[in-house]
Amino acid sequence: MKKIIIIGGGAAGMIAAAMAAEQAKCAVSLFEKNAYLGAKVLISGGGRCNLTTGIFDVKELLKNYPRGAKFLMTAMFRFPPEKVMEWFKGHGVALKTEKDLRVFPVSDNSKDIVSALEKDLRQKGVEIFCNMSVTQIAKNGEQFTVTSKDGRTFVSDAIILTTGGSAYRHTGSTGDGYAFAEALGHTITALGPSLNSFVIAEKWAGALAGVSFEKAKLTLGAPTFGAYERTGSFVFTHRGVSGPAVFALSSYAAHEPISEKTPLKLTVDFFPDEKFEVLERRILNLVQKNPQKSLANFLDILLPKSLCGVVAELANIGDGVKAGALTKENRNTLARLLKEFSMTVINRSGGEEFVTAGGVDLSQINTNTMESKICPGLYFAGEIMDVDGFTGGFNLQASWATGALAGSSIIKS
Repeated sequence: MKKIIIIGGGAAGMIAAAMAAEQAKCAVSLFEKNAYLGAKVLISGGGRCNLTTGIFDVKELLKNYPRGAKFLMTAMFRFPPEKVMEWFKGHGVALKTEKDLRVFPVSDNSKDIVSALEKDLRQKGVEIFCNMSVTQIAKNGEQFTVTSKDGRTFVSDAIILTTGGSAYRHTGSTGDGYAFAEALGHTITALGPSLNSFVIAEKWAGALAGVSFEKAKLTLGAPTFGAYERTGSFVFTHRGVSGPAVFALSSYAAHEPISEKTPLKLTVDFFPDEKFEVLERRILNLVQKNPQKSLANFLDILLPKSLCGVVAELANIGDGVKAGALTKENRNTLARLLKEFSMTVINRSGGEEFVTAGGVDLSQINTNTMESKICPGLYFAGEIMDVDGFTGGFNLQASWATGALAGSSIIKS
């Protein structure tokens, strides 16, 4: 009977174990360093677990991966979002798709996702070892020897590494898998935080905390990569900006140094669907209809109230100036600010990154099986690889897809 050890009991590891255990003549063991499975799954989506996305077109789906999109193609076609949803529904978890196409359990409780997986594993006879820290993996001929922290050794015919990245270290994702992969001959690409908020230098940020926008175009510029754009929602925080559009930009800039000495320019277009000339004309029309309004009250027609004072200050126009007294130059300045509202990014918000950009070099992994090209019998899945996606269920979807492909391929090798 073929012995398989899966190291890492997160999303990729659990689904890999479930798929491997479906094969005949296969003994599967799952090692997890925490006291329970799925630590990171349990906190995902604020505890609700955004397990996948409602984007079923794989080509559209892959546009949401700044790194690894091409590599993921086979895995995504084999186990796309609709099959992920079918799997969980078939295991008793009712799901719902929200307006933004994020998919959650109807209960809004991530425990339902982990419980469904754990129940399936136990029914299939998977041997689950929690509180199991692995210190070494060695290749001996065609077999592997796994050594645990307490000195025990286990022999297996194949290994699936699903130890995650190095984000959210309190969940066990401490980067151990990178050391294992390197010891077995693999290259680890540059690592960086992804899906984080930005800290900005401007002191007025705190006064805008909680002000949000459903749709704006954000542009992040830097010397290394030029400029990236993302249209979506964002929110001002006490220290800067956050939200889906910001998270996406942070993914693009994961390997870019950000500090007070190396700041990045962030520009916001609050009216992405209007050309500058159209917005300028709209401001003129509003001026003509509201000539007696003070600038602060006039801007309130276009912007959230707390942002009006900041815009007026940046435009060097007093709050008390009447709309009718605005010159053409004043109106042009206001339109420019609304289309090119500039901020200075000086840091990432510490501890908020949820995934790691970078990981095992994808050129060393077979995209059709997730098996190492360097070390036969060794497979990878999930965040340990140089693959990451935006927010919206894309990272868990990548974990399900690559884990399922590794688990179903391993018995065939």
